[in-house]
Amino acid sequence: MEVLGIDVGGTGIKSAIVETTTGELLCKRHRVATPHPATPKALAGTLCGVLKYHRWEGPVGMGFPAAIQRGVVRTAANIDKSFIDLPISDYFSEKTGNPCFVANDADVAGLAEMRFGAGKDNSGVVLIVTIGTGLGTALFSDGHLLPNTELGHIMLSNGKEAERYASETVRVTKDLNWEDWGERLNLYLRTMENLFWPDLIVLGGGVSEKLDKFSPMLTTQAPVVAASFLNRAGVVGAALFAEESLCRMK
Repeated sequence: MEVLGIDVGGTGIKSAIVETTTGELLCKRHRVATPHPATPKALAGTLCGVLKYHRWEGPVGMGFPAAIQRGVVRTAANIDKSFIDLPISDYFSEKTGNPCFVANDADVAGLAEMRFGAGKDNSGVVLIVTIGTGLGTALFSDGHLLPNTELGHIMLSNGKEAERYASETVRVTKDLNWEDWGERLNLYLRTMENLFWPDLIVLGGGVSEKLDKFSPMLTTQAPVVAASFLNRAGVVGAALFAEESLCRMK
């Protein structure tokens, strides 16, 4: 099945047409800037431009930086607060004229890794952490997702909110070297391990390509691996979420 997958981030919106049976991108990934402020109206306008760029008419899957409960936005950490309580799938479907299926961005990235990537065939507890503007999380047990965990907002033992201490944005803005930033990330991952005891930790986002530079700083018992899809997981997973949603509707 072909689906347009869209990954909405705090700074950029990435998109591509995805073949959901294989996870393959059928075109070059397209990127545009996230509008600021990222209001529903502004983002809808940008999404219409994305669909026009792809000349797309059909199902759209979208990963979005918020907890989404039964199609309704509940949090707004890296987007405008006016999204809260918005029935987002219905809203974007109306504005774009295409059926849109929207879920938490880290959750959909996790779907891609569990079906085709680093978590495939893992029967235990898998924690997936997407590292970017913030820290997104997806938690799976025997392949089943616990949605909307939002564990990037947990408070660490040093009194800092995790994503304000160990995200990629923090590494860049504070100009941290890999060793110093790796120690920050390790504190976060050790905290997660003490709470959930995962059998595998998968790191996603562009920074996962540099895992060898900070892996010596990581001391978790669980093995830590890079996501197979790297920064493509959100696009692929968004398409998979749309496919699953359409199957449930039949």
